[in-house]
Amino acid sequence: MMRNVLLALALGMSISGFTQILNVGSITKVNVPENQATKVAAVSAQGNYVLLTTDINKGLTRFDLSTGEATVLSDALGAGYDVKVSQDGQNVVYREKSFTKNHLSQTALQSRDLLSGEVKTLVKPTRNLEGVSMDGNTVTMVNNGKKSVKAVAGKAQKQEATLSIKNRDLMITRDGKTTVFSPNGAAANYLWPSVSPDGTKALYYVVSKGAFVCNIDGTNVTRLGNFRAPKWMGNDVVIGMHDQDNGEVVTSSEIVAANLNGQIQTLTDDSVIAMYPQVSENVIAFSTPEGEVYIINVNK
Repeated sequence: MMRNVLLALALGMSISGFTQILNVGSITKVNVPENQATKVAAVSAQGNYVLLTTDINKGLTRFDLSTGEATVLSDALGAGYDVKVSQDGQNVVYREKSFTKNHLSQTALQSRDLLSGEVKTLVKPTRNLEGVSMDGNTVTMVNNGKKSVKAVAGKAQKQEATLSIKNRDLMITRDGKTTVFSPNGAAANYLWPSVSPDGTKALYYVVSKGAFVCNIDGTNVTRLGNFRAPKWMGNDVVIGMHDQDNGEVVTSSEIVAANLNGQIQTLTDDSVIAMYPQVSENVIAFSTPEGEVYIINVNK
C-alpha cells in the first residue's frame, strides 16, 4: 500500500480515496527464444499470442504463448510500430518503411491474415500516414489529412472519430474532415492518441506534462498522471508506464493502471524495469530493456 501511495505522489496523482483498480492474478515471464526480437509490439485480444519486434521496431514476429511457435510476419523497418490486431486475433495491421530514390522515408500499411498468410496493402507507400486505428475488423486510416476505412474481413463499420498526429498537433477526423483537436493547446507536443472503445473519450500524452483524457468534443480535460505510452483497457481504465532515467539509461519503470477519477495502482514491482505495455481484454504484456517479456493476467 505504501509503495502505491509513494508512486501516486511521484505521478502527481491524488491519493484520496485510493482503491484497487485491477485484480492482478499472475505475472509470468515468457520463455522467448534468444534469437527472437524481444520488444512487445502487441498482444491479441484473446491473450494467446504476442507480436514481437526490435528496439528500433524492425520486423514483426508472432509468438504463440501456448506452443512457443514463432512466425515471422515481416522483416521491414517500422513493422513493430503501432501494430493493430483484429478483435478475433486473425488479422494484423502493420507498417513497412521504405525510401524513395531521393532517400526520403515513406510508409506503407499492410494487413496479414494469420490463417491464410495473405498480405494486403491498405495504404501504398506515403510520406503522410498520420494515424491508424482498428475496431473489430475495420481499419481507419488518416493519410495526408484524408480519412479512409477498410475492412480486413467482412464489411467495414462506420467510425465516428479518429485521432492522428501532424506536426506534433493532435488532429481529429470526423465526417470526412480533419481539423486540429489539441485540447491542451497548440503549444503542446502530443503523442500516443487513441479513442476509447465506446467512442466517447480521447486519450493522449503531452510531452513533459503527462497522460490526459477528455471528452471526444475536447471538453473536461483531465490529467491522469505523469506516465507514458497510455493505452485503453476498456472504457474506464488506462494502462501506462512510469519510467525514470539518469540521462543515459532507464533506471526504473513500473506498469501502472489509472482510472478516470485520478486514482492509480502499481502493477509491477522494482524487480523488473517494465516498459511499453500492450493491452488486451484481460492481459497486459510488457518487455524490459534486457529483452525479457512478461504477461500480467488481470481482472477488473
